[in-house]
Amino acid sequence: MLQVIAAYILDLVVGDPKQITHPVVLVGKVIDFLEKYLCRWVGPALGLRFAGALLTVITVGLTYTVMYGIMAGAAKINYWLGLIIGIWFLSATIAVKGLADAAMEIYGLLKAGELTMARLKVGWIVGRDTENLDESGITRATVETVAENIVDGIAAPLFYAFIGGVPLAMAYKAVNTLDSMVGYKNDKYREFGWASAKFDDVCNYIPARLTAVVLLITFFITGKPVKQAWRMIVRDAGRHPSPNSGIPEAAVAGALGVQLGGVNYYGGTESHRAEMGDADRALTKNDILETVKIMRVSSVIFVLIGCAAVYGIRNLLG
Repeated sequence: MLQVIAAYILDLVVGDPKQITHPVVLVGKVIDFLEKYLCRWVGPALGLRFAGALLTVITVGLTYTVMYGIMAGAAKINYWLGLIIGIWFLSATIAVKGLADAAMEIYGLLKAGELTMARLKVGWIVGRDTENLDESGITRATVETVAENIVDGIAAPLFYAFIGGVPLAMAYKAVNTLDSMVGYKNDKYREFGWASAKFDDVCNYIPARLTAVVLLITFFITGKPVKQAWRMIVRDAGRHPSPNSGIPEAAVAGALGVQLGGVNYYGGTESHRAEMGDADRALTKNDILETVKIMRVSSVIFVLIGCAAVYGIRNLLG
């Protein structure tokens, strides 16, 4: 509990320092290296799906093993050294400050009327084409990204940190990184990235549903319409292509009284994402502020609930 709380605070204060190589970047380099060799040697012989599954097993297993070794080695040298290293690695799995900073930068650009720069910045955090987005489109992309990342940037890392410490939290980030790098449903990765995408869905399944509960508590605390948010989760979450991402997006859409989803473009090709929420009003740039507030409050609630659960289980088990 001490490590998780300290790591959460460290993320809020420091975020991801640019001067230090982020652990996830190192995981990404391992994925790049393995992808080249597995596609070249294993794929033609045993099939791309098998090669992709092997990539997932090796990457996640290696990440967990290395982190377990680092933590065990540091703890043997000195208890406080192990604690500090664990706090730093855990903070690297949490993205509260990173999400908030990126969203607030886009909000500031919209407020200043700098649409061109806002399109560029939102393009750094979403996969869709952004060069022709208007203010409403930029706002929708930002709100959807922040809402979706409540699960894989906050809830899931905290969940795995509470049940398995630093090694399991970092293993989850490896899963998440695999999905972001090779889990795309395009011609290149449709087969090779299948295992990574499915495993990411499995790993996010419980955290996403816990996120629904935490968000409803958040809406109650912040004075948002809880019943409407719940109704949108029930009605619309299942329409999302992901079995998990639709939950926070539908919840936020219901709480704000706006509609998310719709037409996006990827590489110039039109793609329709199922609408979530009712368009009771048009999206405005202030919805970015509200979504960031929801994300921040829900992160605090998740930490508190996790600590309470761990404390309760320990007392119950004696």
